Amino acid sequence: MLKNILSRGRSRSLNRTQKAAIAGVGALGAAAVALTAVPASGQTTTTSEAAPTAKVAYSTKQIQDVHAGVTGQLAGASQKVAAIEAKKEAAAKKSTAEKKAAAEKAAAKREAKESTSRSAKRTEVKKAAPKSYPNNLDGWIREARAIMKKHNIPGTYEGIHRNIMRESSGNPKAINDWDINAINGIPSKGLLQVIPPTFKAYHVAGTSKNIYDPVANIVAACNYAADKYGTMDNVDSAY
Repeated sequence: MLKNILSRGRSRSLNRTQKAAIAGVGALGAAAVALTAVPASGQTTTTSEAAPTAKVAYSTKQIQDVHAGVTGQLAGASQKVAAIEAKKEAAAKKSTAEKKAAAEKAAAKREAKESTSRSAKRTEVKKAAPKSYPNNLDGWIREARAIMKKHNIPGTYEGIHRNIMRESSGNPKAINDWDINAINGIPSKGLLQVIPPTFKAYHVAGTSKNIYDPVANIVAACNYAADKYGTMDNVDSAY
């Protein structure tokens, strides 16, 4: 048909309708050419030569290695943190223990000091308040024996008491004005009837210098008896 139209067109001018028909046929032809260029797979192609696509090789090994490396680093970091925390905790415990030990030591030191102070105070009290004895024959003998013990002067309670009762009947103011000593002007005096020169010679420091003082009289007489007879226990008569 197109050929007929074209051949007829050589002889006369184409009218508008014919021009439109020719244009439509041209468009259809161009479309047909375009369709024949589409591959059967439905993908379009271009006339220019495409660059070959690089093949990509996929592998999970590298990812696994990276994962393992990160995991190892995290584990190492956790261990370091744990080690640091453990050191801190150990240091804190050590510090607490040292502070506790220091506090206990200081407390023990204070207690020892306070105990020593209390002991010293008790000693001072004992020194300030010596033992007291009753003001009678029993008290005089016991106090005299305590002094004698300090000066290593022998004499039992019984021996002292026996001689006192024979010499003075327990009267600290007793005086003998009839024996030879009285005749010579040096009468015997006190519980154990000691003459003044003997009392002065055998007086024990720390006791009264009054010959009528019962304790001083007993101690001096026992000191004299120890020197002459070994002990007052050995005296059974005038001495």
